[in-house]
Amino acid sequence: MLQDDLKTQMRAYMEYLRDAVVLEATLGTDDRSNEVRGLLEDIASLSPKVTFSDKGHGTRIPSFVIRRPGTDVQVCFAGLPMGHEFTSLVLALLQVSGHPPKIEADVVAQIRALDGDYHFETYFSQSCQNCPDVVQALNAMSVLNPKIHHTAIDGADFQDEVERLGIRSVPQVYLNGEPFASGRMEVADILAKLDTASVARSAEKLNDMAPFDVLVLGAGPAGDAAAIYAARKGLRTGLVAERFGGQVMDTAGIENFISVPETDGPKLSAALEAHVRQYDVQIIASQLAAKLIPAEQTGGLHQIVLESGAILRSKTVIIATGARWRHLGVPGEDEYRTKGVAYCPHCDGPFYKGRPVVVTGGGNSGVEAAIDLAGIVSHVTLLQRGAHLKADKVLQDRLLSLPNVTVLTNALTTKIEGDGKEVTGLTYSDGDGGLHQIKTDGVFVQIGLLPNTEWLKGTLKLSPYGEIVIDDHCGTSVPGVFAAGDATTVPYKQIVIAMGEGAKASLSAFDYLIRLPVAAKAN
Repeated sequence: MLQDDLKTQMRAYMEYLRDAVVLEATLGTDDRSNEVRGLLEDIASLSPKVTFSDKGHGTRIPSFVIRRPGTDVQVCFAGLPMGHEFTSLVLALLQVSGHPPKIEADVVAQIRALDGDYHFETYFSQSCQNCPDVVQALNAMSVLNPKIHHTAIDGADFQDEVERLGIRSVPQVYLNGEPFASGRMEVADILAKLDTASVARSAEKLNDMAPFDVLVLGAGPAGDAAAIYAARKGLRTGLVAERFGGQVMDTAGIENFISVPETDGPKLSAALEAHVRQYDVQIIASQLAAKLIPAEQTGGLHQIVLESGAILRSKTVIIATGARWRHLGVPGEDEYRTKGVAYCPHCDGPFYKGRPVVVTGGGNSGVEAAIDLAGIVSHVTLLQRGAHLKADKVLQDRLLSLPNVTVLTNALTTKIEGDGKEVTGLTYSDGDGGLHQIKTDGVFVQIGLLPNTEWLKGTLKLSPYGEIVIDDHCGTSVPGVFAAGDATTVPYKQIVIAMGEGAKASLSAFDYLIRLPVAAKAN
């Protein structure tokens, strides 16, 4: 099952196993069960600390439990955890064996203090780049607290369950049989839902933090570059990070990051995080900025109010909050989100295998999504509101060569239809005002990005598109506040450009600090 290169990697990981683990499988005679058997037997062959058994009694076939003999510690997978979930499998093996998860001590204590009976189930797809964060968070929590149980389920292997539950996007998390959450989550997000008092406790701790020299908001390419450059200058640096990588985490293939011929979003995001952590940067995780209170005088302290209620103070601020998918804003979109309305073809495409779908948007992202989906679904209809596609010609040529793709121009989506449970169709208007209906099982929205700047209205100068207006040095309309990346007016939203802008913003913040009057520096 495992290729030679993966076997070599796994053999190296197995050296970190502490105690013995058992891979206890529940298998049938089907092809998928045979694949799972092959995977587990290969893993067991790589270390004397790993034992394989096919005497499991799980309710799903195929499935397997990783458990530490003589303890309640275990993690369960249903289906085949390959693709993006292979890392989740490796981490589960290590953590069940006793290797500690990379979680701060106070968060570990909070997990262990949870009292109750928590049975989590997470539906994932192997192509989903956000799913591993959820799977790994819940796996780690279940290892730390025996009252927490978690099963990670490959939706492709359990289509009957997926259909019964109406799952059209991943990750989807259920707790004790009821919907708990959808979309990417980390440990802090899960704890905030389980332990509501944790938000207040976290805010109290953050309020006590000493002022920063540079406080960076956002941990995408721009924010990470800014934090690294600031820390290298010896400045007291803070980084408010909802998630490392930002939009990069949702990017499948990256082939234009200079000096790296090919990588993907999760790999680059992990590299960014690892690089930041090499420096003395205070990482304030799973937090979002809600308000900027500018300093009353030049050289004073700016205040950032977080959504948790905490207030951070800093001599300079670098805003690198990035952007998010733009929504259609039509009836039915909110109602059927995760029930047929999707924004990530890589994550959710496999749930529409053999079904008709619609893609809205004729730019690069829309055409790329249509090409990707055409290899999975029965038919793709791409809607472009203008008279012509805007994507690169090479992408257009590829799209138009596909036999199961229809392109409709001058087509403006006006409504997403459904039966109350899932999407059944879409209505669009043509250039003459006529209305037309398309029967479809899914709508993938790919109409560009919206800057994450609503919280800054009335505080900083914004462009008509909501972007932060910056000068050549990444300075904003407020002295001591800088901005970088996709949230700004900088042209061309690219990873390499965002990194350069983050570095520039940090150097500008440093220049601002060293030019402050001595009395202001002492504040």
